[in-house]
Amino acid sequence: MKKVAIVTGGTRGIGFAIAQRMIKAGFATCIMSRSSEADCAEALSKLRATQSAQPPEVFYMAGGIGVAADREAFVGEVVKRYGRVDVLVNNAGVAPKVRADLLEATEESFDYVTGINLKGTMFMSQLVANQMLSQPAPEEGMRGVIVNISSFSATVSSPNRPEYCVSKAGISMLTRLFADRLAGEGIYVYEVQPGVIKTDMTAKVQEKYDRLLAGDQFPIHRWGTPEDVANVVDIFVRGDMRYTTGQVIYVDGGYMNIRSI
Repeated sequence: MKKVAIVTGGTRGIGFAIAQRMIKAGFATCIMSRSSEADCAEALSKLRATQSAQPPEVFYMAGGIGVAADREAFVGEVVKRYGRVDVLVNNAGVAPKVRADLLEATEESFDYVTGINLKGTMFMSQLVANQMLSQPAPEEGMRGVIVNISSFSATVSSPNRPEYCVSKAGISMLTRLFADRLAGEGIYVYEVQPGVIKTDMTAKVQEKYDRLLAGDQFPIHRWGTPEDVANVVDIFVRGDMRYTTGQVIYVDGGYMNIRSI
């Protein structure tokens, strides 16, 4: 029986690379994002054309992870189609529409960013975890894997986008909470913290990061790619890391782990 992976925000950037990797690994890959199916037709066509050992199977539904009815409809349809969920990758997220200093940040922007990044991730994880718990435990004892894609902004201060940093720091705590709660149930929870990754989200600040990457702060002097993140997710979902949960991996060119003066 084909295993089933959910990837939120899986039609562009990091999410697209992760969805593609899930397809290559043989998962039926179910994607939810805010765009209509027509708007992401090209991305879905590329995903369905991905070469894999088994014919690619891709299901898409438009919806927002910050909206309870959308989450429930999506997961319900996935279970109706496939009968199970084996992997959840919480990738969907947004940045502030306008960067503002901490002393000028608005409640509207805070609610928008945390409502998707933090609230959406928490309650999507809750929904899928309960679905995983309802499924018969496999003989090997691994019921499922949840991977949260946060950011090194969970730790690194950016006072010009405080709501984003708070939302990502919250996701890090969610990783610990769900790992703690689900460890005895055979559900493994991990976190990937990307650094400077070349996506449409970072395109607006490319000049700034080009300068930083050329300096001494990043031991690996290049932009990260969505595929760099997908490689780590692939390791987590294989099921080989049975004595590890709550683990955080930085995909940031060594920034968080290697600092010199």
